[in-house]
Amino acid sequence: MSRSRFIAQAGVIAALYAAFTLLVLQLPSQLGWGLVQFRISEALTVVALFTPAGVPGLTIGTLIANAFMITQVGPLALLDVVFGSLGTLLGATWMWRLRRRPALALAGPVIANALIVPAYLPILLKGFGLYEVPLLGIDLEGHWLGMYLFGVLAVGIGEALVVYGLGLPLYVGLKRLGFGRLAEDA
Repeated sequence: MSRSRFIAQAGVIAALYAAFTLLVLQLPSQLGWGLVQFRISEALTVVALFTPAGVPGLTIGTLIANAFMITQVGPLALLDVVFGSLGTLLGATWMWRLRRRPALALAGPVIANALIVPAYLPILLKGFGLYEVPLLGIDLEGHWLGMYLFGVLAVGIGEALVVYGLGLPLYVGLKRLGFGRLAEDA
């Protein structure tokens, strides 16, 4: 793949991911952030199965989308900019390397986000006084490990539902449309 094609693909992927994430974050529900989250745009991570440009494209798209949260959340959002983007980088890299085994490759973003995001999410939530899970009647003030373990479960389930529930059908559809040739060209 030529360098210009790689950069163009990465740019389009970054723009799509960031735009879709920001669109979902504008909805009244809090689908895309928080301890229990369903970031619908994570379905787009399947593009890393088709092109190596998906790795930087998804990472930059995540960085851009998370950077927009600084204006709404403040400097604490920098944790999400740095570590959320790292999770995406690791997950997308896993996907590209295991692209010949899509069901296993899709586990990359699930595992990366389930382990990384909950590590800093309690700090963000504490900054907003959201250390309670009212739905479950739980107050985890001062219990980082409990919040982390709950976050691993919550973020992991949300990520798995989006990546496998929406991403896998998207992958199948894109493959039928001939996007599989991108991976062969790379």
